[in-house]
Amino acid sequence: MAPAELPPLPEPVLLRVLELLPPRDRLRAARVCRRWRRLALDRAVWRHVDLSAQRLSSRALWQLLRQRLQDSLRSLGLRGGLGSGTRRRLLSPALLAALGTRCPQLHRLALAETDLRAIPYESIPASLTALELNRCEIPSAWFCGSASGSLPQLQHLIICNVPAFSDRHLLNVSSQSPLKTLSLSGTYRLTDVGIQRAAPQLEQLERLVLRGCGIGDSAVGSIGCHMKGLRFLEISDAEFLTNVGLARLTTLQHLETLSLDLGEKISLGAVIALCQELPQLRNLTLGRTRFEDEVTDKIRASLPLCVNTYLARAKNPPELVHRTEDSPVRQISIG
Repeated sequence: MAPAELPPLPEPVLLRVLELLPPRDRLRAARVCRRWRRLALDRAVWRHVDLSAQRLSSRALWQLLRQRLQDSLRSLGLRGGLGSGTRRRLLSPALLAALGTRCPQLHRLALAETDLRAIPYESIPASLTALELNRCEIPSAWFCGSASGSLPQLQHLIICNVPAFSDRHLLNVSSQSPLKTLSLSGTYRLTDVGIQRAAPQLEQLERLVLRGCGIGDSAVGSIGCHMKGLRFLEISDAEFLTNVGLARLTTLQHLETLSLDLGEKISLGAVIALCQELPQLRNLTLGRTRFEDEVTDKIRASLPLCVNTYLARAKNPPELVHRTEDSPVRQISIG
């Protein structure tokens, strides 16, 4: 008896599967048969392209742009040659101009290990609403341009380990773009003064992440004064932050998620007092420490509205504690 043949997958399912494959595997799938070639080269498959797993040459990127990247492209991830020993630059103003012309719906660009020091900010595609830079080099005058030029209206900016990012860059981007998400990690040139100057331009922020920025009370005070629409806030490795600055965050009445590192200058009592003043808080994460049983009991008693409480004890694994079903859902992750 011949084995039963499975019916072919519907084309929408195949398109979704092909879209999840790395670009190289999509091109390989195009060699299977005529039907797969048609599907693998479909515009819907090339809406999101992540090439960050490999280092491309500028020539290879030009070829890909001419042959595969179309006006359906929504997001693009690239990795340059920084740290590889090569002096060749991946991007050029001409390539970025072609990318903006050929892919007018490109909204997200994620660059890793890319040298942007020879790239004017005006060359970045104006259609972008999200820009991610990871271990990149940028010029001192960036995130700004001539009055006649068309600049990206960024809503989401993620900066990770970009050593040149400074107060000037933050002021430039906050003045040019209506940011909703700002994530800064390892930007050691950023100061309290820079955050204070940019804060009035960041009133639309909903998500703010500051990791390893070395900020203090004055910067946190500006956050509490101007960024009252925040729903997510993470502050870690803030060595100069104290209880005084932490108390300035009680104005964040829409905050749903708070992540903090407990250092020598921040007490657990100050954190609990802050949380009790935030009516929308649902998630709390405290890092850099583990707690004894009596401390976890104190936290539960002080925040009785928490339904799901995740506490990392000093010696035991995290424990899940259930509260009453009619209470608002809050989660606390400590440790």
